[in-house]
Amino acid sequence: MKKILLIPALLLGSIAIAQDYNYEITPVVGYNIAEGNLKLKNQTLYGAELQYNGCNSLLKPEVSILYTDADYKNSLISTDIYRIALNGVYEFGKIGMIKPLAKIGLGYETMDNHLADNKDSIFINAGIGAKVPFTDAIALKVESVYMSKNNDGRLDSNLALLAGVNFAFGAKTQPAPAPTPVAAPAPVVAPVVAPAPTPAPKPVDGDDDKDGVLNSVDKCPNTPIGHKVDKDGCSKLVNLHINFDTASYKVKDAYQSKVKEFADFMKTMPNYDAKIVGHTDSVGSDKSNQTLSENRANAVKNLIIKEGVEAKRISSKGMGEKAPTTTNDTVEGKAENRRIEAELIKK
Repeated sequence: MKKILLIPALLLGSIAIAQDYNYEITPVVGYNIAEGNLKLKNQTLYGAELQYNGCNSLLKPEVSILYTDADYKNSLISTDIYRIALNGVYEFGKIGMIKPLAKIGLGYETMDNHLADNKDSIFINAGIGAKVPFTDAIALKVESVYMSKNNDGRLDSNLALLAGVNFAFGAKTQPAPAPTPVAAPAPVVAPVVAPAPTPAPKPVDGDDDKDGVLNSVDKCPNTPIGHKVDKDGCSKLVNLHINFDTASYKVKDAYQSKVKEFADFMKTMPNYDAKIVGHTDSVGSDKSNQTLSENRANAVKNLIIKEGVEAKRISSKGMGEKAPTTTNDTVEGKAENRRIEAELIKK
């Protein structure tokens, strides 16, 4: 009687898996190589294995269930084959990154069509394999299992090559920690009571740069006084306090310090550009006042650039008499409206 030579295969394993869990279940798929006496074609197997790790025995109990739809050689007849086995699984210690295992057990095989003198029968099985973890509770499990059945007085064999995803669950209860020895109580010494520390005063939310935005939300805490700011406390409009004579766009020497002050501010704020805006009072026509306001803005822009601010950061425009800040009915009001402002543009 022919016998199948077994070539067991071990695949790479990894760290110990499912050692902290009571149960493992492995849906498997594989390939069955049938001995010639069975007159069966090699076939695909499907099934599942359930292993219990909660006992302290050398072999861990496992239930294995396998199914295949097999075809007989030289025949159109097929048969459903069911196998159920109770095994003992031994898991070896790690060898490097490998976690090998071996199993042995007893099972029963039943078939729908009993051609070629095939019988329903008890079989013995033995196998080896390995587990390759993906996580501490999920792993790839591979096995090579040899099965030998009593087939009405003769022994016939199958070799199953199986692979599946192993799921571990039911975490084991961790042992309680050993009690910590209690030392003898030390002599009681009256403690020296230190005076309670004086609590530090709570900071008061103020407005240090006087821009109307509280320190706690001010993103530009050092805004110069006189700048109009946005809700974050950052400058958006500056009155340069440069005034002109009626119908003139000449910047008087008295205002050169104002120009330099603004130029120095721009040098310290490289994340800003500025648009210099010129204004007039209501004396004269709209057209002449528009031109005059543009000339005033351009004159101040050129002086700022002369103070060392990059020309590409400074632009200018005129508003004519369209945006007075006060009345044009008084000499003082007209003087205030003949002004220069800077719109600050954050990059």
